[in-house]
Amino acid sequence: MPTPLRHAWDLTAEQAAHLQEKLDGLVIEADETGPVRAIAGADVSSGRDDPRVRAAVIILDATTLRPLGLATARGEASFPYRSGYRSFRELPTLLAAFDRLHTRPDLVLCTGHGRAHPRRLGLACHLGLWLDLPTIGCANRLLAGTCRMPGARRGCHRRLLDAGQVIGEVVRTRTDVRPLFVSVGHRISPASARQWVLRLARRYRLPEPLRAARSEVRRLRHSPD
Repeated sequence: MPTPLRHAWDLTAEQAAHLQEKLDGLVIEADETGPVRAIAGADVSSGRDDPRVRAAVIILDATTLRPLGLATARGEASFPYRSGYRSFRELPTLLAAFDRLHTRPDLVLCTGHGRAHPRRLGLACHLGLWLDLPTIGCANRLLAGTCRMPGARRGCHRRLLDAGQVIGEVVRTRTDVRPLFVSVGHRISPASARQWVLRLARRYRLPEPLRAARSEVRRLRHSPD
């Protein structure tokens, strides 16, 4: 896969924060998807006191959700476990998984935040910029900003705000089930990000591509390295 964005990974926390602030201005919050036929789900796992990183990317047909490709990777993090710097710890291994794919996706859903980040550059943004692909961040927990909880029914959503700026949405993907924090990664609008997450969460709280990727990461965690 092409990598239009390149930088070193052996950075200090200060250097990483500076890079996030610099890359913030490159993120495109508008629809540049084109026809979406193949959708990737990307998930990564690492521990606070464990440098091992496991990553999985699965590609599904956008209409049928039939699997079109799968790639996994294992690595070792060189960046310390710190809130707000997840991409510097996990992205090199996730990119290794993307490099093993034979199909280039048209859209990527990533477990983690995009714009809903203290410096507006979460894992989904960093990944989208590196791959130059439309990317959506989909997280379980709040990292930045404040919000009111949406209504209890599927499809209800509320804006996620930080210093008066809309940085994402809180989206209820299943009725009476806790919502997801959805934000732009790159080359997609906030409204389209929400619509894709709802469209792909057909039976469960998580969109199907992310459920499949998370299942693969769990398998990696419980298999010998």
